[in-house]
Amino acid sequence: MSMTKSQVCVIIAAKNAARTIAVAIGSALREPEVAEVVVVDDGSTDTTAEVAHSADDGSGRLTVMRLDVNRGPSFARNAAIARSRAPFVSILDADDFFLEGRFRNLFAGADWDFAADNIMLIRDDATGDATKIVAPDFAADPEFLDFESFVEGNISRRRVQRGELGFLKPVISRAFLDRHGLRYDESLRLGEDYELYARAVAHGARFKVIRSCGYGAIVRADSLSGRHKTQDLKRLADADLALLAIDSLPEGSKAVLRRHERHVRDKYRLRNFLDVKAERGLASAAAYAFASQSNLIPIVQGVASDKLEALFRSVGLVSRNKRVPTLRFLMDGTSTGKGR
Repeated sequence: MSMTKSQVCVIIAAKNAARTIAVAIGSALREPEVAEVVVVDDGSTDTTAEVAHSADDGSGRLTVMRLDVNRGPSFARNAAIARSRAPFVSILDADDFFLEGRFRNLFAGADWDFAADNIMLIRDDATGDATKIVAPDFAADPEFLDFESFVEGNISRRRVQRGELGFLKPVISRAFLDRHGLRYDESLRLGEDYELYARAVAHGARFKVIRSCGYGAIVRADSLSGRHKTQDLKRLADADLALLAIDSLPEGSKAVLRRHERHVRDKYRLRNFLDVKAERGLASAAAYAFASQSNLIPIVQGVASDKLEALFRSVGLVSRNKRVPTLRFLMDGTSTGKGR
């Protein structure tokens, strides 16, 4: 996998991203390893497609596809994979950007099927041009994720800044995807990256991670991942059950997968309880909660935690300001002090 032979297709699924799509495309076209950029306008009602076309650098590498109806990121990404031909695939969200030199660092070293780097998470109201922020020069020594560490790294904790490993944006070997018949699960609109990565590692993918930063993610309060529907949580928990059906998974891997499934399922049960309460009243919500112990325990724990946090906030024991820091990183790293 020498850099001179590497060719990457950057896939950007976009919905109503006219304000940010040009920066994303520009950051991809800047990288010499990028052979293709495929933008899929996923049923936008703004000028996303027009702005994407205007970002073309004349190199012939940009393709813009348009879907008349929104089909979700998984469908859009699969459509782009089918259209593209490059041997490697890299996902870029429409409001994010690559840091210069990203692929040079990722392609250093061989013998991997997925290769991901650290993500610089930037709050959307940060002053100045986010693309000009200089990332710390974190050490780039490679690590390899096994199935258990990857799945465990996707279990979030209350009152802890989110940083699940499913947020990683790896470069992916098309040959590995094709060999194992893997594509994004089009039933998922939440956790589709997690599901693909977990399934790939379960099939033996070597998933390399380096701590140096090559991806800039803009953290927005109105992001799609922050506006998921209750049923999206159920579908993600069901995806874990499908993963459990992989015969080759050892018992230890199945155990951590069951923990993740319960974690997501409990979130679904709490959200569904609140939905039922809002739509049909407290009596119907109570009936749902008491229908089974599996429902009751996470609902009681979740409601109690929310009430307790609200109480602590009212007396000043917990800050009312829950905004994320202006700048943080998905993974901790040791800085060499040089900066990028």
